[in-house]
Amino acid sequence: MTVLLAQDPTLADFGRDPWWLVLGKILFAFVFGLLATLLGVWFERRVVGYMQVRPGPNQVGPFGLLQTLADGLKMAFKEDILPRAADKVVYFFAPVISVVCAVTALSVIPFGPMVSIFGHRTPLQVTDVPVAVLVLLACSSLAVYGIVLGGWASGSTYPLLGGLRSTAQMISYEVAMGLSIVAVFMTAGTMSTSGIVAAQASGTQLSLGGVEVPAPGWYAILLLPSFIIFFIAIVGETNRAPFDLPEAESELVAGFMTEYSSLKFALFMLSEYVAMVTMSAVTTTLFLGGWRAPAPITTFWAGANSGWWPMLWFFGKVLILVFVFVWLRGTLPRLRYDQFMRLGWKVLLPINLVWILVLAGLRSIEDWQSRDRLLVTAIGAGVLLLATILWPSRQPKPKPTLQEQVDSRPPGSFPLPPMDLQVPPSPRTKRVVAEREPANIAAGSDSREV
Repeated sequence: MTVLLAQDPTLADFGRDPWWLVLGKILFAFVFGLLATLLGVWFERRVVGYMQVRPGPNQVGPFGLLQTLADGLKMAFKEDILPRAADKVVYFFAPVISVVCAVTALSVIPFGPMVSIFGHRTPLQVTDVPVAVLVLLACSSLAVYGIVLGGWASGSTYPLLGGLRSTAQMISYEVAMGLSIVAVFMTAGTMSTSGIVAAQASGTQLSLGGVEVPAPGWYAILLLPSFIIFFIAIVGETNRAPFDLPEAESELVAGFMTEYSSLKFALFMLSEYVAMVTMSAVTTTLFLGGWRAPAPITTFWAGANSGWWPMLWFFGKVLILVFVFVWLRGTLPRLRYDQFMRLGWKVLLPINLVWILVLAGLRSIEDWQSRDRLLVTAIGAGVLLLATILWPSRQPKPKPTLQEQVDSRPPGSFPLPPMDLQVPPSPRTKRVVAEREPANIAAGSDSREV
């Protein structure tokens, strides 16, 4: 059982708002996703420019803040090219599906506690349902259709290959992401997003195996392996570097969006950044306490989690996670596709399954005190992290030398060039060098005599 504070919304608080307040919440969520995307593009350019010791956008507007808006207008006025072999209907709706799925997930994200808006007591959340976590998973899963349909409807080979590869990538990391969320609602005892935020509050009580124990705070600490795996999975889910393989320009010319231009291309680009902001908000809700202030602030400020202040803590956490996305793009190289799939299926998935098994075992023990539970949980998290760091990797075989390559050929076989391109000199080159050596030696002896 979770003991809720006065400002914590419950499922009973939803569905009672007047129609104009519901429309206002929907408009706020949409504007938040749109503005966060526009500022996210500018933020990424500025941060990457700072990492690469260059200014970044600084000409259009103060600090280059209007550069993203100028780029959007430029895309809108570009020529809209429709491939002759494209399926016109699917070609048009594919980018729309990606954007709608990314924005819809914001409808179940709690931005703050109960507040008063024009005399109406209402939660800062569009809506909440008992299975809100499944709504988030459904929105993330349906985004695959926009990518694969965009690649198929283009009527070209390269977009089709990019769409298929992106589909395999997103489905692979969808499994790891879903298992990470399983640990969250196992601990919180609910799939409601507002209930998960309330369960991470200090001073609340959780029912673990029939015993009421104090909640430990953020699930990023208690469920550290799930938090790490979830964040790696959402980086792969949003096609961000170093997992931006669907848009690998060096391999597939731009992946599934090769044949798109103008506003349709802008919609695909917009969906990627909206998904990045949305997944940052989901991570904040599930693992970082949602709109609740960090513990150091609540110790000396009792009203930090009341009123409109929690929105500041929520946006601050989202901004930090977006910075981590940008940081990864500016520092890590792109992975090979086989390395990427091996990480998802052979590393993240087994560790996640073992961690959920350990967590379920801890919840089934009823005669331990809460201190012992948390201690064993922390030890299990440390062991799993150590196993992740020390995971045995295949060491590459040493490259054979030129002589070893020559000796390894069977007798009488046709001579093959060495694999390392260390081609020995041809007979003609040897003959020319041999003819020049006496002249060089004679010239050297004459110079010594002089």
